[in-house]
Amino acid sequence: MSLLQVQGLGISFGGIRAVHDVSFNVKAGEIVSVIGPNGAGKTTLFNMISSIYRPDSGTVHLEGKDITATEPHRLARLGMSRTFQNLQIFQEMTVLENAIAGYHMQESGPLWQDLFALPGSRRRAAKAREGAYELLARVGLKNAAEQEAGNLSYGALKRLEIARALATEPKVLLLDEPAAGCNAVETEEIDELIAETAKTGIAILLVEHDMKMVMRISNHIVVLDHGEKIAEGDPATVSQNPDVIAAYLGTGEEEASHADG
Repeated sequence: MSLLQVQGLGISFGGIRAVHDVSFNVKAGEIVSVIGPNGAGKTTLFNMISSIYRPDSGTVHLEGKDITATEPHRLARLGMSRTFQNLQIFQEMTVLENAIAGYHMQESGPLWQDLFALPGSRRRAAKAREGAYELLARVGLKNAAEQEAGNLSYGALKRLEIARALATEPKVLLLDEPAAGCNAVETEEIDELIAETAKTGIAILLVEHDMKMVMRISNHIVVLDHGEKIAEGDPATVSQNPDVIAAYLGTGEEEASHADG
């Protein structure tokens, strides 16, 4: 059974149709990439799935439960997390503190325990700290745990944002251009991190402009053009599809720009 089911999603802005009737599924441990030319509706689709936008039509199901237009903070508790095109890191906090912040979404203890630093609160804090260190080790940042996040390289900040998203213990992880702005070495590090994350059973939905990366790590690819799905399949099938070549692969536009899609 698919962890994430997207069925017939559509939305318009000011009478202009941005996304129309898009459907696909993502299984546990699978990496599904959404690609397409600039303005194809990729980020708009992500924003509907993660409830930043309320779709005009269609539904989103997580483990069979209808989560369409569920508040983003509730989605995190239900098992969905995401990153954004623009970094959402707390630059003046330490790397460790940024990672710990993700664990707060899973805390369920009463506020009064935290106010008086009671044993239950201290146990949760210790567990979050331990988990954050483990995540930082997974993303290659354990040795930088006590550094101020603003001192990290851009690629390291991207990995830190993924670590913070993983701290919410997601079943489905949405990654919006995780390698945008990264050099070749940084992109390879993120590539490996995504692949290793999928091996843990987390379903990953990815929007990314780096086509080499997409073709290398994706199990399944969904192609959008002008807000509509024009193709889907494994990387080999998609790369040979004439409609995809005409709309995207043959233009080079996506590689030349990191504009919002």
